[in-house]
Amino acid sequence: MTNEAVSLTKAEAEIMREIWKADVPMTAAEVGRLVEDRGWKRTTVATFLAKLVEKGVLTAERRGRALYYTAKISQKEYKRGQTHRLIRTVFGGSARELVAALAEEGSLTGEDIAELREIFNKEE
Repeated sequence: MTNEAVSLTKAEAEIMREIWKADVPMTAAEVGRLVEDRGWKRTTVATFLAKLVEKGVLTAERRGRALYYTAKISQKEYKRGQTHRLIRTVFGGSARELVAALAEEGSLTGEDIAELREIFNKEE
């Protein structure tokens, strides 16, 4: 499965952000503590983790009685795949159209534009 094919729900993405941020193998209980402000029960977190393993985004390794979850893809890889998917499906394969849409919508600040200019200049 390519990173572009990985599709996460909003809740799954929230869990993955916490796992990526921690950058160490974590138990379901540890993940649960990080997302407790969402009001999810322990079983709900466990279900999300199981689905993420099924999707190939996480690995689960048994250590004693606990399962430890580790990200199988990095956040950067996931973002890259989702960006490719967005460009392909919404913008007909044109990255220029994506950037133009962001600029026309007013989503880019002056600082964003300056940073993008630097990136583009490096690529030339």
